[in-house]
Amino acid sequence: MSQIFDEKGNVVPVTLVEAGPCFVTQVRNAEKDKYSAIQLSFGKTKHINRPKAGHLKKAGIENAKWIKEFRVEKPEFEVGAQIKADVFQAGDAVKVSGLTIGRGFTGVVKRHGFKGGPKTHGQKHSLRKPGSIGSTFPERVPKGKRMAGRYGGERVTVRNLKIAKVDAENNILAIKGAVPGKRGTLLEISSI
Repeated sequence: MSQIFDEKGNVVPVTLVEAGPCFVTQVRNAEKDKYSAIQLSFGKTKHINRPKAGHLKKAGIENAKWIKEFRVEKPEFEVGAQIKADVFQAGDAVKVSGLTIGRGFTGVVKRHGFKGGPKTHGQKHSLRKPGSIGSTFPERVPKGKRMAGRYGGERVTVRNLKIAKVDAENNILAIKGAVPGKRGTLLEISSI
């Protein structure tokens, strides 16, 4: 997160996102593959396995950390094409998808916002406990019961975010507001 100033001098909270360059590694068409899509690669990595390296070599790319496929009506790009941050402009409305921060195994107070038990009235060590989880009927824990468990690490989409600024030279987007995930998370940014 960072902040920039608009023309009126107001502070605008932004998230700086590296948005490219992405390379087209494969184009799928309806005749051969039964659906239309393009496959994009992004990032660099030190270690790459041989099947992935061979797949990227066909596209003329030597290294990629992530490869992701996107369905499209008509593929406009050819294999090896480069997509940069300049496909967006300041003021565009976008939706951003990504994985939220994983918090591991958490209790009901953190995961679901439960209040917990009282400190007094003969209760001991029950401040962050869930309390009763059911009655005599149905004599089992019902499905979907809010209890302790793994929290976070889910795919979330935030819609109607505005692009405040585009740095085409460094492939950086300044998106107004917060996006899902932590630093280093792979995000999917698309126009609305």
